[in-house]
Amino acid sequence: MKIFRWLGLTALALAVGGAAQAETVKIGVVLPFSGANADLGHQIDKAFDLYVKLHAKDIAPHKVEIVKRDEGPPTGAQAKTVATELITNDKVQILTGFVFSPSAIAMAPVLTQAKTPMIVANAGTAWITNLSPYIARLSFSMWHPAYPMGAFAFDKIGCKTAAIAYTDFPPGKDSTDAFRAGFEKAGGKVGLSIPLGSPVQVPDFTPFFQRIKDAKPDCMYVFIPSGAHATGVMKAYGDLGMRAAGVKLIGPMDLIPDNKLQDMGDAAIGTIVMGHYSVDLDNAANTAFKKEWHAAYGKDSYPDFMSAAGWDTMHAIFDTIKKLDGKVSDGAQVIEAMKGWTTNGPRGQVTIDAETRDIIQDQHAMEVIRKADGKLGVRILGTTKAVKDECKAQKIGRCGA
Repeated sequence: MKIFRWLGLTALALAVGGAAQAETVKIGVVLPFSGANADLGHQIDKAFDLYVKLHAKDIAPHKVEIVKRDEGPPTGAQAKTVATELITNDKVQILTGFVFSPSAIAMAPVLTQAKTPMIVANAGTAWITNLSPYIARLSFSMWHPAYPMGAFAFDKIGCKTAAIAYTDFPPGKDSTDAFRAGFEKAGGKVGLSIPLGSPVQVPDFTPFFQRIKDAKPDCMYVFIPSGAHATGVMKAYGDLGMRAAGVKLIGPMDLIPDNKLQDMGDAAIGTIVMGHYSVDLDNAANTAFKKEWHAAYGKDSYPDFMSAAGWDTMHAIFDTIKKLDGKVSDGAQVIEAMKGWTTNGPRGQVTIDAETRDIIQDQHAMEVIRKADGKLGVRILGTTKAVKDECKAQKIGRCGA
């Protein structure tokens, strides 16, 4: 009897010990929840919440605690303040979110000092991941869509001349540098290059686009921070009759976010973008993703490219928590565990490049069409598989640091 009693107590002790080892991982989420760009933050936040809701059991017995803060305007100042507070006061072990490049850039030295990993869910300036060994990115580099768009515009769309218009902050400059590099390498010539002001507010694009219309390029490449800016671009482009005047509208996928596309009207038809996601992508993971999204947020709510990246970001974090058995206090170990992570998500196959800590993913040339059901959508004109960030591959500027 004593032996059985001892075995029983041992089993009880092991059970209690196992339960005590369950970890609660604190994740700090920094996204714009106010101002002109709040809808960008909400698109990612919805994806985060949905993933956590559907996959909490995947990391059992461990749990996550999400602590959210407002990223504020795209200057980086507020984001640095709230993210630093998340590290020092809230004791988060992982940071994620960050729509705007200035926010991610401002945080880099803080991350290195605190040894806290930051998993970028959107901010796309190419050299962000070079700024700290504690940064990995699940979204995209500006070079992912912009560089191949340069060659595609020249070879497939018939653009021999192009004008560039861009929101004047780091990703805008990065995107247009990438397009120019690809376009000129293919044989194209860039004429006007016009800054469109700050991303803080949506400007009236009409006077800028009128200058481009008067210059009569074959194509106008536009970069804006998506959301309400994209709607403003399409309105000005349509009101000025630029397509009828022979100026094709091209750019990255930011121009036609799925959650804004249905409100853009006929002006959007014929726009050609390069990007990694559309709700019209035909793969099993995207079909399941859309089904869960509509169930959670309604049939008239649509995920967009930011949502897809947000979903994969939380997936990568969850897989890392599972891989490390909930022990994520060592930031360097978290980043190391993420290198080479791969999945088939709504975007298709994505991988974290073990060398650069940046994403590898397909890029699709997509044209806006009116579908048979009367809604706007896209058709795929061509796909480049497993695209790496060419800025880093070619070691251009700060990407070579």
